[in-house]
Amino acid sequence: MSAFDSARGNGMGAGPDIDEMLSQMFGMGGGMPPGFGGSGPRRTKKGDDEEHPYQVTLEDLYRGKTTKFASTKNVICSHCKGSGGKEKAKAKHCASCQGKGSKQGLRSIGPGLVTQETIICASCKGKGSVYAQKDKCKKCKGDRVTEARKVLEIYIPRGSKEGDKIVLEGEADQVPDQEPGDIIFGLVQTEHETFKRSGADLLAEIEITLAESLCGFSRVVVKHLDGRGLHIQHPQPNARVLQPGQAIKVVGEGMPHKKKELRGDLYLVIKVKFPDHEWLEDKQALAKLKELLPAPEPAIRADVVDDVSYDDNASLDEFGAGAEGDEGWVDDDEDGGEPQCAQQ
Repeated sequence: MSAFDSARGNGMGAGPDIDEMLSQMFGMGGGMPPGFGGSGPRRTKKGDDEEHPYQVTLEDLYRGKTTKFASTKNVICSHCKGSGGKEKAKAKHCASCQGKGSKQGLRSIGPGLVTQETIICASCKGKGSVYAQKDKCKKCKGDRVTEARKVLEIYIPRGSKEGDKIVLEGEADQVPDQEPGDIIFGLVQTEHETFKRSGADLLAEIEITLAESLCGFSRVVVKHLDGRGLHIQHPQPNARVLQPGQAIKVVGEGMPHKKKELRGDLYLVIKVKFPDHEWLEDKQALAKLKELLPAPEPAIRADVVDDVSYDDNASLDEFGAGAEGDEGWVDDDEDGGEPQCAQQ
């Protein structure tokens, strides 16, 4: 398929049919020598599949998606029916591959290492015979295939996940004497700014104020993947004060299952926004709040008490960076002088 050249290779398949090779080895038309297997009809080889990544959003996976795109691929020439020659023209034995349709070639598998493999003959495109220039099909120029444009449709079921495969059967490049391969799209989910997914569950962080944490709230806390706003009334009966890092679960608001009318759950992690330092300037309001809040824990008793100052803008990234042991000790005798004897 021309739209995906990186996966197509030479467009004529990966290699010769094993039945063809056995037929040449044993001089038989059925492929398997006597005593090696059944005598049923010869199975048509399937062409190479074409695999491509396909980026989707979490919204696409939640709601499902259908998209169409134009594809250009190789199809069997309709004029010569894939023979490559004019009507009644006779093909000649391919001198390049001696009529085998394949040749032995070397492929590098590492520094200084090569392996021998069977490759399709470039002269006859694996057919074993070629037409003279004057006898070649005018439409395909002897290539046996032509390019055609087709509109393809991808359907992504709701509830799909990253790594799932969307298969378009038989839509890969057509090759003479082969069944067309498939086009396979592997889903790759882009990162979402709000939600994280694990299985059928979703996780998001919501920010509330200290007042909402203590006194409650009634508002939309998050916009879901289908555009709905999720409203929460807090506190509910028997509910507790919401604390930083606490998680609440909204049952049935996770990802849908592909094959069931079920959904996962939505986990909301609480982030409490505390007031800034300017809020402390209102001493009267602060005193009233102190009267309303629970009393502090009993003071710690100690025989010796030191008043210490502190830095309220410290960073835990500096934790452990202080000097240890004698690393902070400086030798006063750095002039290189000789040690002195003690006085008697």
